[in-house]
Amino acid sequence: MKSIKSIYKIGHGPSSSHTVGPYRAAKIFARRYPAADSFRVTLYGSLAFTGEGHGTGKAIRSAIPNAEILFNRTERGLPHPNTMLFEALRDGEVLGSARIFSIGGGSIRIENEASEEEIEIYPQENFSQMLESCRSQNIDLPAFIYKMEGSSLRPYLERIWKAMKDSVERGLAAEGILPGGLNVARKAKLLYEKRCYNESADVTMNRVIAAYAYAVSEENADENIVVTSPTCGSCGVLPSVMYYMCKDRGFPENEILDALAVAGLVGNVIRTNASISGAECGCQAEIGSACSMTAAALAALYKLNIDQIEYAAEIAMEHNLGLTCDPVNGLVQIPCIERNAVAAMRAITAVNLSRFLYTTRKISFDEVVATMYRTGLDMDEKYRETSHGGLAVIYSRK
Repeated sequence: MKSIKSIYKIGHGPSSSHTVGPYRAAKIFARRYPAADSFRVTLYGSLAFTGEGHGTGKAIRSAIPNAEILFNRTERGLPHPNTMLFEALRDGEVLGSARIFSIGGGSIRIENEASEEEIEIYPQENFSQMLESCRSQNIDLPAFIYKMEGSSLRPYLERIWKAMKDSVERGLAAEGILPGGLNVARKAKLLYEKRCYNESADVTMNRVIAAYAYAVSEENADENIVVTSPTCGSCGVLPSVMYYMCKDRGFPENEILDALAVAGLVGNVIRTNASISGAECGCQAEIGSACSMTAAALAALYKLNIDQIEYAAEIAMEHNLGLTCDPVNGLVQIPCIERNAVAAMRAITAVNLSRFLYTTRKISFDEVVATMYRTGLDMDEKYRETSHGGLAVIYSRK
């Protein structure tokens, strides 16, 4: 299994698969052909169907100015739903080409090549094996993760946490209408500032966490800097709960970093054994994974045992099974922003259940991950980030 660092990437929204991945691919490809005087990039599959709304061309041109962007919406039988063909040209002649796949969370894979992200860090293949390693060494999950990842992980998580906090705070301060033509107004500041004297502590907590989730998700929709956790489309779930626990509940930042490490491990298991790509498995792979990561992080923050952490992650994923990815107009706004807030609160519910019921559970985390993957592969293509089904179609017909 790869390093958890690849789960967390800092980059521009609104979609890790559609902006962060293509940007990284363009940078790498352009460096290989310094003699080229022009570049052509053909987008296929989900990138072709929703790339205009997601800003894929803009992301590629920020790495390769004046690149020609083509949208091929007819070709089928692709090796991955997010396929790109990069071509370098000089005087109209092709110097070289490469097919590059945006595989989710900002990660890319170049056809017939291995990358640094492919380096194996963990010999364990699933969550059950990792828990067994913890038990045999009598260590908790954070200690296990730091042992496997080495000394570079902690500083990396510090940078990730700072970027997460920055995205919450920028989003809380911002107002106005999000770009793209849907006329969606930013709501984070309104949610955060709306005080009700007679509301309960639980209502206040839910509203504040929702405000934090909206803040990050609206920053993502505005194509600003966010952290994939594990994707841009689901980037508001984990930061919102961790920011609340740190700012409003007073948990120290060193414990937040440990919780992010546990969340990263959960996301890594999902990516390795299933997918975190909405184009491959629907929104269950994005919001479901983020909800699962957040539940595990919160359980670890509360110092629950490893069985309770696993059960929290399992509950969170199980109750996102079948969630479709149907962004209206190909924008990461409706239903995506609201969905981040709901998933944040669902993660808290999962932890509350796991705290008391973990001895009664029947399903392992690995089993629910396998179920999510099968469900995603069985899902009709129109419900996998193509904007050809579901809410995207119903709303557009209004």
